[in-house]
Amino acid sequence: MCQLLAMSSNKPAAVDFSFAGFAERGGRTGEHKDGWGIALHTPTGCRLYTDYLPSIHSPLAAQFKQSPIKARSVVAHIRKATQGRVSLENSHPFTRELWGQTWSFAHNGDLKLFDPNPSLYAPWGDTDSERAFCHLLSGLALRFEQQPERHVLYAALETLAGEIADYGTFNFILSNGDLLFAHCSTDLHVVVREYPFSVAHLIDCDLSIDFSRHNHLDDRIAVIATQPLTSNETWTRFATGELKLFAGGIEVGAAPERRENLRVAY
Repeated sequence: MCQLLAMSSNKPAAVDFSFAGFAERGGRTGEHKDGWGIALHTPTGCRLYTDYLPSIHSPLAAQFKQSPIKARSVVAHIRKATQGRVSLENSHPFTRELWGQTWSFAHNGDLKLFDPNPSLYAPWGDTDSERAFCHLLSGLALRFEQQPERHVLYAALETLAGEIADYGTFNFILSNGDLLFAHCSTDLHVVVREYPFSVAHLIDCDLSIDFSRHNHLDDRIAVIATQPLTSNETWTRFATGELKLFAGGIEVGAAPERRENLRVAY
């Protein structure tokens, strides 16, 4: 099946180190040769790069490695096709507009016989993954006229994801730039990089980085991947059926957002 990579950070950060190892799985250390893509949620909007070529042979992937873009939220994917032809329109991530925001989505799995009736969103390609994305966003749009509080949104997504997962394997990443949802059916792992930062070694290529030389004391970055990307960091595996929610590099889950009480002096 496919491979997922995502990042949630409290400040704009480059994902080039993790992507360097991840891209190797697109044809060199893995068999995911049917396209790749990455969505970067930057302060100026969502930037999407997709290609139907394997990531190890893609000039676009090589260009991205050489000129990394800083973002607070990233969704990336390398594809091994199970449904749908190998084509640009079937390369993940997919993006759509909801509540005036761009949402990006990538899926790892195979949803047998999942063919919901068209609703508010329709797929451009012919994958089960894009059908699932459209169904998720349609379900949210029909429930809420505007974006609800994050714990309400979490509960709705948990319900929708559970219904879709009945059709097969449904590992996915969904983000609007501020919030990043990660759902596990089979395999998904997370590592949080924060002070004190250390040296990390990639599994898929001979590359290391000393994060203490590239980050500030208050930086916090959560990296999610189908399989761990580094050999010397502590990656935590998701539980089967688990939905995690990250904001600013912190796992916030289903908890309501805390707001400080404002005191006005007269």
